[in-house]
Formats: sequence, C-alpha cells, structure tokens
Amino acid sequence: MDRNIAKVLYVLTMVAVIVGLDLTFFKNRLWERLILNIGIVCVFAAFYLRFFVRS
Repeated sequence: MDRNIAKVLYVLTMVAVIVGLDLTFFKNRLWERLILNIGIVCVFAAFYLRFFVRS
C-alpha cells in the first residue's frame, strides 16, 4: 500500500512541475512547451526506473 501512495505522489509531483513551468515560462510557446514537457517526463521516468523499480 505504501508503494502505491508513493507512486501517486510521484505522479502528482510530476504534473505539478509540468503545469507550473508551463504557466510560468512558456504560456504562448507551443513547441518549447512540448519539448520541455517531454524532457521533464524523461527525467521523471529515469528517476522512477532508478528508485521505484526493483530488479
């Protein structure tokens, strides 16, 4: 159960970072927002694979 809560908090943190950066810096720039969002998701995926997935 604790791992599920950690995963939900992780996803909510990722969404908050993406929305916060989108609204703060890239409000009217479509392509820059898309590239930034892809980069953020890749970084969060790398951390997820490193710390949450057990071999």
